[in-house]
Amino acid sequence: MKIVKISAIWCGACLIMNKIWNQLKDNYEFEAIELDYDMDEEEVKKYDPGNILPVFIVYQNDRELLRLTGELSYDEIVNRILEVGELNEKNI
Repeated sequence: MKIVKISAIWCGACLIMNKIWNQLKDNYEFEAIELDYDMDEEEVKKYDPGNILPVFIVYQNDRELLRLTGELSYDEIVNRILEVGELNEKNI
């Protein structure tokens, strides 16, 4: 599974979601790609993120399964991902 996170340094919701993003990376195994809306503009355009940040785009086998936007709780994100795919917990 791959999750692409698109955020911006000027985005308040993005700053809030950084803690949750780090929790996801700490607890689950997935390919994490982080893009800055302004600094990675050309790459970001490929994902067509829309107007609400942050955007989390979940892929399985290069197929988009889910797109989450804005502020969400850790549990909401995990549950939404589990509805469409599989998250493997890290062995800590």
